[in-house]
Amino acid sequence: MPRGPGSAGQGPPPVAITGPTASGKTAAALALALAARMPVEIVSVDSALVYRGMDIGTAKPTPDERARVAHHLIDIRDPAQPYSAAEFARNAARLIGEIRARGALPLLVGGTLLYLRALTDGLAELPAADPAVRAAIDARAAAAGWGALHAELARVDPATAARLAPADSQRIQRALEVWQISGRPLSSFHAINERAAGTRPMGENAIFSLEPVDRAWLHERIALRFRAMLAAGLLDEVRALRARGDLHADLPSMRCVGYRQAWQTLDGSHPPSSLAERGIAATRQLARRQLTWLRGMPRRHVVACDAPDASERLVQAVLRQLHP
Repeated sequence: MPRGPGSAGQGPPPVAITGPTASGKTAAALALALAARMPVEIVSVDSALVYRGMDIGTAKPTPDERARVAHHLIDIRDPAQPYSAAEFARNAARLIGEIRARGALPLLVGGTLLYLRALTDGLAELPAADPAVRAAIDARAAAAGWGALHAELARVDPATAARLAPADSQRIQRALEVWQISGRPLSSFHAINERAAGTRPMGENAIFSLEPVDRAWLHERIALRFRAMLAAGLLDEVRALRARGDLHADLPSMRCVGYRQAWQTLDGSHPPSSLAERGIAATRQLARRQLTWLRGMPRRHVVACDAPDASERLVQAVLRQLHP
């Protein structure tokens, strides 16, 4: 089997495949194509796939895909339990070492870019959540609207505000909370820690990003995928999660795109007739945020995911990275 750089007996160095939501089928095709040429194991880089019982709205890999290629960091948490970027970075670094020791290629696949940033750049320890600060922020949002708080964030942390939609209440709340507790913008905690650069398990130049040339192509895929999730029973899946009795709308799991909108439908705050429209709009906002994050990673290798031969382009680009 071809070897990448590294110590004797190790498999190739890790490679990451990312991109905005709804561009990921090409990544799955890449994993299967590479698996035909060398041993490959996938490490999921997705903050929704970690949760058990959340299958339809997360577009989890099919049983056949998971049987053909080993997948990690999927179904490792109950929806009532949070999972952080720091935990991901620790778990992914450990898995990368184990996969390489087995002589296989660690292929990191997914679009949770905070997780990927934590792995490539490291994260400083963020301040713990403060319920009193959060309650005060929520009270101000109720009075003035999240758009006003987004404008406030733009004054104290323009870098974070630039990648958040004005309606992204969860992330605006957290960014303002960090600012109020620490006196530092959230973006400063995401800065690269140069002293640790030599110890990170992968670098930014090993990241391949599936991005559309035509944004309308992505929007069409988002709409088709969300409507397919509804047809497959997304609302029933969320209904079953609500019936447990121990979950609530403010949990990170239930704030995932699609689940949040379905929850709002079931609690009566929005009519069922608006679910598709709201879910598609929220998914498009997520894709826009992801593309903004990606533009901040200048050393990534971009592959047009809307090209007819996108899978083959990606395979060849990864192979060139592994065997320059």
